[in-house]
Amino acid sequence: MASNDTLNLRALITPENLRTLAAPILIIMILSMMVLPLPVFLLDVFFTFNIAISVMVMLVAMYSKKPLDFSVFPTVLLVTTLLRLSLNVASTRIVLLEGHGGGDAAGKVIEAFGSFLVGGNTAVGLVVFVILTLINFVVITKGAGRIAEVSARFTLDAMPGKQMAIDADLNAGLIDEKTAKSRRKEIGQESDFYGAMDGASKFVRGDAVAGILILVINIIGGLFVGVMQHDMAIGEAGRTYTLLTIGDGLVAQIPALIISVAAGLVVSRVGDEGDIGGQVINQVFSNPQVLGLTAIIIGVLGLIPGMPNVVFILLAAMFAALAWMRHKRIGEELQAAEAPAAAQAAAAQQPAESQEASWNDVAPVDVLGLEVGYRLIPMVDKGQDGELLKRIRGLRRKFAQEVGFLSSPVHIRDNLELKPNAYRIALKGVEIGTGEAYPGQFLAINPGRVSGPLSGRETKDPAFGLPAFWIEGGGREQAHALGYTVVDASTVVATHLNHVILNHAAELLGRQETQSLLDHIGKDAPKLIEDLVPKLLSVSTVQRVLQNLLDEGVNIRDMRSIIEVLAEHAPRIQDPVELTAKVREALGRAIVQSLFPGNAEVQVMSLEPGLERILLQAMSASGEGGAIEPGLADTLLRQTAQLAQRQEDIGLPPVLLVPAQLRMLLSRFLRRAVPSLKVISNGEVPESRTIRITGMVGTPT
Repeated sequence: MASNDTLNLRALITPENLRTLAAPILIIMILSMMVLPLPVFLLDVFFTFNIAISVMVMLVAMYSKKPLDFSVFPTVLLVTTLLRLSLNVASTRIVLLEGHGGGDAAGKVIEAFGSFLVGGNTAVGLVVFVILTLINFVVITKGAGRIAEVSARFTLDAMPGKQMAIDADLNAGLIDEKTAKSRRKEIGQESDFYGAMDGASKFVRGDAVAGILILVINIIGGLFVGVMQHDMAIGEAGRTYTLLTIGDGLVAQIPALIISVAAGLVVSRVGDEGDIGGQVINQVFSNPQVLGLTAIIIGVLGLIPGMPNVVFILLAAMFAALAWMRHKRIGEELQAAEAPAAAQAAAAQQPAESQEASWNDVAPVDVLGLEVGYRLIPMVDKGQDGELLKRIRGLRRKFAQEVGFLSSPVHIRDNLELKPNAYRIALKGVEIGTGEAYPGQFLAINPGRVSGPLSGRETKDPAFGLPAFWIEGGGREQAHALGYTVVDASTVVATHLNHVILNHAAELLGRQETQSLLDHIGKDAPKLIEDLVPKLLSVSTVQRVLQNLLDEGVNIRDMRSIIEVLAEHAPRIQDPVELTAKVREALGRAIVQSLFPGNAEVQVMSLEPGLERILLQAMSASGEGGAIEPGLADTLLRQTAQLAQRQEDIGLPPVLLVPAQLRMLLSRFLRRAVPSLKVISNGEVPESRTIRITGMVGTPT
């Protein structure tokens, strides 16, 4: 039985259980110190522990790269404040009970702080204590609390803009769902952290006030106890108990000051590039001109008669040496960076041997190209770990997952004919998109519901044409708070490129891509591909069907269904347009789902019955080309554009429902006038979905 009890006890005493119990045990011990008398030795141990904890907290705050790395700090702040107050209560009890016995009656730590640090002088001790308390209360704690309050307010105001920026990165394929979820969680934690810091700073402020009150109470109480209970002279009692009280106050206020400094360091962090020490050295001592001017000014002051010349001259020499070392290091770094470029330039200047033209001189046109001005080169330079390269890789991966095939690689090159900050997107050598980006700045995009303007370079979002501003990094929080979606320069280019690729997906699906897609499907269903290509359909016919689907925004991820439909109808139908219609009917559920997610009503526009009959007669008379009378065509375009705009204004996609015979004709005819319009046929809507007509094209207005 005893053996079983021992085993159960060992099972309970595990590292995980001990970590779980550590916090409750510590709080109980802290509260116990307020009511239970402590031996002098234990009091010394706890005072030393308090100092050690405060130093540790400050060092952790200094080496944290961002505030959330020390997210438990508000709780630590509360616990350390409670620990100091408990120690004050315990030390007050010992000082009043044992203070008449001498300076070490309340422990060695209090004696050291009361005698050694202030030289046993009560006046000096009181002044030092008051100064430390004022520094902690008026300067550090108040400033840290104000920073936390403002940060909490701006962080909360900026949350909608940051959420929209995350959604924009997710939609552009720059991040995955897991990363987006992690960033959203981090935004919420950041808001909670600054709110908690704002409240926790009140504890430190109250602790400073309590320290002053405890000092006054201990001095008065010590005089009363010494004179009335221990028959001490007033002067002796005042000196003894005042020194002990000052030592007690200093041993509590110095850790409080350290903790307050740590709080200020945490809430005043800007950026997350490194720890505070590294940031200070990199930003303060990195400019040799600043160091050199400082050395000159200090040196001139050192030459003035009456000044401490030796000290000033030594400091001037030190700053001059730092300036020279930093200047030399920058020169070495520039030489190392320019050496490869100089070697390439020298190689380019070497005269080429005269030789006959060959087929090697015929350079193939890139399917998809990105040309950048020279200021954008760092964004696409592998040697400099260009951020845009990573985003383009993620963009192609997301395109393949969503659209259903792998697009051609994006060939990137610099073009000195472009403006320094300009870029150009080309499809098969033809420009299809252009814009400008400014590395180091951010594009604040107005999604349509911002609360105010920004100061910056006014422009338009190159992908969607929304009004926007190029702003400096310091204006990000303000832009988020006003409701702008803020993205960096590489995201601007990547989003534009993604938008262009999606709009030209049909042109990116060439013969080679189609064959690669069929080969990929053939790995899992070889018989399905063998029965279709080339026995029933050629690769070019399959390519044309897939291009027709992509041209109207239908993805081709469900290639198995597409191949099965083609194999079923290919013995009787060879026309790509008719085959496309059959495939669309098979993919109808996915098409409608992409336009109207869930089981919501399919709210669409339709044709007025009379207009529908006229168009069907025109088609039967002139074939698929279907010539439409000019006046009727103008009315059709105008009313469709009006109804489509009304659909978008109420938050619905502009969708026109027509008979299957008219779908291709009207889709091609209306697409140029209303690019966002989707035309679907009756046969593409699943029977399980409810259709509601929101407007009719052709109704007299």
